[in-house]
Amino acid sequence: MISSLVRAGLQNRILFVVVFIAWANLSMVSDSRPVRLASKDPVVSLEVDGRARSYAVHLPSGRPPSSPVPLVLVLHGGGGTAASAVWMTGFNEKADKHGFIAVYPQGTGVFPTWNSGNCCGYALRNKVDDVAFIRAMLDKLEHTYRIDRRRVFATGISNGGMMAFRLACELPDRIAAIAPVAAAFNLDSCADGEPVSVLMINGTADQHVPYGGGTGKKSLHPRMDKPVSYAISYWVERNGCSSEPLTSMSASGKIVIDRYRGGRDGTEVVLYTINGGGHAWPGRRNPRVLADEPNTREISATDVIWDFFQAHPKRPVTFTPQDNRS
Repeated sequence: MISSLVRAGLQNRILFVVVFIAWANLSMVSDSRPVRLASKDPVVSLEVDGRARSYAVHLPSGRPPSSPVPLVLVLHGGGGTAASAVWMTGFNEKADKHGFIAVYPQGTGVFPTWNSGNCCGYALRNKVDDVAFIRAMLDKLEHTYRIDRRRVFATGISNGGMMAFRLACELPDRIAAIAPVAAAFNLDSCADGEPVSVLMINGTADQHVPYGGGTGKKSLHPRMDKPVSYAISYWVERNGCSSEPLTSMSASGKIVIDRYRGGRDGTEVVLYTINGGGHAWPGRRNPRVLADEPNTREISATDVIWDFFQAHPKRPVTFTPQDNRS
């Protein structure tokens, strides 16, 4: 029994080392992987700063909306893909049920990453302007479909969650709310701009992005992450929220929810702390090696995030929803 556990642990460590070496090598390659989906959802290509970029679009029930609908950007983690974000989050099913468009952008490099500021891989090393990519993508989406520009949201896990933070910093006029999962806010500050509601979901046992900050034991990119408390303090102050949260707990007491209300234009900052939770998307299956257990099934991150997004459209109206298709 003990020997089998030792062998299993050794195998996991070897697998982790192999993945790390592969990541280190592939992140140097100046290639972008095309989006490949199991579904028939359209994949759109565009060129930004001389780079071929792409993203997948899931229309609710497969049909273009006849009236303005919300848009949710789902950003994969480092080493993930648009397809893995579809599988991990379940946002396609949520989009079909609630009638919004889900979009899955693809990072750069053979081992796709985002340039979120201090992470990660090829995108960071080559100073890829992912903010420009997302801006151009939003322009194209708003030109193609009936998007409610007051209800454009961004979520993502790990490096994708870090990228969601960067979008809130640099595109606050375009993004109403963000929901990073298992991610750190590592930027020192943001440019002045509109407030953006923020929901964070973090586990205290995360070995990739440590809850208390620092370098994770399983981090595939050497860096110092800021603690969760830094992100909360920054966005509470920036949005003008109350400094004292309303705190509640899940039925088991393992999940603590802190809500900082009263922000400008109806914004709010909310933190879900999962005691003992790992680097994972709660309520869903997660890839081995790039995630870690335990992963709670007590909540569904996808459900929590969509409920938060529904409650936090952009106010006052920055854009007037309209059919701007040619």
